[in-house]
Amino acid sequence: MPTHSQSEADKVAAAGFAEVYEPVKPYLDDLDLFLQSQVHDLEPEIQDHVRYVFGHSGKRLRPMLVAYSGWAGPSANLEGELVRLGAVIELVHLATLVHDDILDEADTRHRQETAAKKYGPAAAVLIGDVLFSHALKLAAEFDTNEVCRSVAQATARVCAGEIAQTYQRGDVNYDRDFYYRVIQLKTAELFEVSCRLGAQVAGYSKEFSQAAGIFGRHLGIAYQIFDDLVDLYAEESMIGKTLGTDLDKGKFTLPLLILLEKLPAEERESLLARFKAGDKSVADDFTKRLHDFPIFEEVVLTFEGQLVAATEAVKPFESLAPVGAMQKIAGLVRAQLGRIQ
Repeated sequence: MPTHSQSEADKVAAAGFAEVYEPVKPYLDDLDLFLQSQVHDLEPEIQDHVRYVFGHSGKRLRPMLVAYSGWAGPSANLEGELVRLGAVIELVHLATLVHDDILDEADTRHRQETAAKKYGPAAAVLIGDVLFSHALKLAAEFDTNEVCRSVAQATARVCAGEIAQTYQRGDVNYDRDFYYRVIQLKTAELFEVSCRLGAQVAGYSKEFSQAAGIFGRHLGIAYQIFDDLVDLYAEESMIGKTLGTDLDKGKFTLPLLILLEKLPAEERESLLARFKAGDKSVADDFTKRLHDFPIFEEVVLTFEGQLVAATEAVKPFESLAPVGAMQKIAGLVRAQLGRIQ
């Protein structure tokens, strides 16, 4: 695995994020104000809980995809419906995170207590339900029912992905098709709907909206593959999150699937038997063997292939304002890889 100066890689990644963040900062500021205004529409008993969840969100990448897919130039007015659409997508995303943390028994997210840890899992279930339901309420306020239909379907698919991943853990599944199925549902689905609806709501053609959705799908898959690499190859001090947790949770991500394919049959079966038996030491053995094969490089090729597929999807529309901005988002995801190489 190649190595670079970490400070240099962090600077490159930070510069890349700043480049795509700054043009839509007014949009994201409006989004934050809009989300906070929505708290007042909720019942008093739940308002503080929702404010807490809003206060610990991440980089708002999905709303950024909404803004960029509907981009009409640096001086474009990104208020109004695109802000509301970004809020719908973000509410669904936050709801899935709240529920995921319950299922994973996670105590922290973004260095803060999860809603499940702070309020208890029973209350967290209801907080997530409130976020889902309010997202659908906002989606129903668009002039077209396509937004509500798409968001409802995406929500169901994200939940299906979590069910598939969570409840197969006792029955180890190391099939690549299953892996891609899960990340398509859990991660790529919201990326896809963010891009497709962002373009549609902004008034772009059906053809471009569909291409934007394909861009989002491949970008989401690449983003998840990057996250899989982070979990196994990054250093915690560099990334700022607890690492090495996927295998502990029974998640066989792409690097581990490739490892299983490369191991001698007898060793593979032995490791899997120990894993199924609950042997906690097997995770270290899996991790050690990762470095005996060029697995990192193979996963990077897959990651890069998804980014290329994303950019190729919108290439026929490169004369449209959103495309250059969307390519920068793909470049940002690519730049993050430097932090773990």
